[in-house]
Amino acid sequence: MARLYADEQFPRAVSELLRTMGHDVLTVQEAGNANLGISDEAVLAFAVRNLRAVITLNRYDFVQLHRADQNHFGIIVCTNDPDRQRMAERIDTAIAPLDSLTGQLIRVVRPSN
Repeated sequence: MARLYADEQFPRAVSELLRTMGHDVLTVQEAGNANLGISDEAVLAFAVRNLRAVITLNRYDFVQLHRADQNHFGIIVCTNDPDRQRMAERIDTAIAPLDSLTGQLIRVVRPSN
């Protein structure tokens, strides 16, 4: 399963659900990096140092970071979904079949209905 680093705005409930699905999720809060005004670049650098893919709702900025440099362990950008179980399942479905997230940008979009 995937090693993930959930950024500060990522829903805690989804991180916990992903753990029940077998993913290794470290949150910014658990890493002691919350409420410090850390830049997106620093979030990605921390993830890279810890061999983790970033999981975020901050689609625009992290897509830009991916375009600038694909030397990372994956970036998963998500649209927010108030149905946290459905959100976690969609993320799991998107990443579970992949052998590696390294260098990949994965988009997980909330269904329109």
